[in-house]
Amino acid sequence: MPEFLPDPDITIENIRQAHGLIKPFTHRTPVLTSSWLDDRLRAELYFKCENFQKTGAFKARGAMHAVLRLSDEQAAKGVATHSSGNHAAALARAAHSRGVPAYIVMPENAPAVKVKAVESYHGKITFCKSTLQSREETLEKVVEETGAVFIPPYNHRDVILGQATCALEFLEDHPDLDIIMAPVGGGGLMSGTALSARFMKPTITVYGAEPEQANDAWQSLKAGRLVPSEKPDTIADGLRTSLGPITFDIISKNVDDILTVSEDQILKSMRDIWERMKIIIEPSCSVPLAAVETYPELFRGKKTGIILTGGNVDLDRLPWQ
Repeated sequence: MPEFLPDPDITIENIRQAHGLIKPFTHRTPVLTSSWLDDRLRAELYFKCENFQKTGAFKARGAMHAVLRLSDEQAAKGVATHSSGNHAAALARAAHSRGVPAYIVMPENAPAVKVKAVESYHGKITFCKSTLQSREETLEKVVEETGAVFIPPYNHRDVILGQATCALEFLEDHPDLDIIMAPVGGGGLMSGTALSARFMKPTITVYGAEPEQANDAWQSLKAGRLVPSEKPDTIADGLRTSLGPITFDIISKNVDDILTVSEDQILKSMRDIWERMKIIIEPSCSVPLAAVETYPELFRGKKTGIILTGGNVDLDRLPWQ
């Protein structure tokens, strides 16, 4: 286990304050189990269902917290971000709830269901090429033209505090967990999960799960420095982004390991959850279960909490069709 070195600007009191602030605007999502998965894997798995969250994903927490923390003067010209979908919808909803515009830069290959979600929350979309460089350059132009405040998808203190409320709830409801897991993309949820876990139960094992074909977090932890993904190619579209400096710092100090999984296993685990638990999740969600199914010896006999991050799937283009 790495030495616990929390961000000096983030405390358990900060996380609890964030939880209180966003409580009127978010769901306290349920935790489900599957006896079929437990029996097959010889483990006790608990699934925190953020696919039932507002906007269909955990991103509602961080975006709402960041928008609510802005002063009236800061919020007046609106907010802006780049996102493949879930943070985009969450930020558009948060901005609309506060009565300010949201300017969203989305990659041209973003799932149609996520584009429609942003539009439904009155977000103003600008499309770009599906590279981090294109996202950032397009966003810079949008911010310059509008004067909006940039709310990053993950590399932002208030976003991380909002995401941390998910694990806070999880460990309040299930304090006896031995392991807690989340998927890793930009690392906002993973950072928040690790911080809440270390504050609330220092002995808990914290794993991140990542696609082999978008494994910048795994590479970064092994190298001891940020190693961004150049051309991530994974069905888990929510995990194609790379860690930022803030999230890398928190994860490198507070996460025990990053477990990587294949594309085939991501789809198999996604289908297992659809068929056995009767709930809709998107591919990014299934990556932690894919890690359990890939490395079952790590979880055998353990109580493991898995955060199911979202359920925004294009039903006309299911990945196994």
